[in-house]
Amino acid sequence: MAETRSGLASVRQQPVTVRGALAVVASVLVNAALVWVLGAAGVAPGFRALTYPPVVFLSALGAIGATVFYVLLARYVDDAGRTFVRVAAAVLVLSFLPDLGLLAADPAATVPGVLALMLMHVVVAAASVVALVAGGTPR
Repeated sequence: MAETRSGLASVRQQPVTVRGALAVVASVLVNAALVWVLGAAGVAPGFRALTYPPVVFLSALGAIGATVFYVLLARYVDDAGRTFVRVAAAVLVLSFLPDLGLLAADPAATVPGVLALMLMHVVVAAASVVALVAGGTPR
């Protein structure tokens, strides 16, 4: 009888480019859905940072950047997965600072809107860590 694989097991067998693409797609889809929900709920109307173009572009860019960094990290560090998770956590915390700055710089920014942007950063970080690190060392 054939053994079925879990979703995570099938991700582990994919090359890092495929896993990176999965991180990009997951980040973009989840964050685009958040834009839709936030728009429907009327959170921060007029806050351009919560519109599709910047959210989709920056979500994709973040996941692509994470993939490139993970590949480069694997070339120079023995435990790339563990190091990547630590760096990703630090970068995630630092990524909140510009969002907080929007509260002072953008009159359309609201606390719920900025918190939503921060949540979107968490989405990209989580999608990248799960897709890249769960798959093991890049090949």
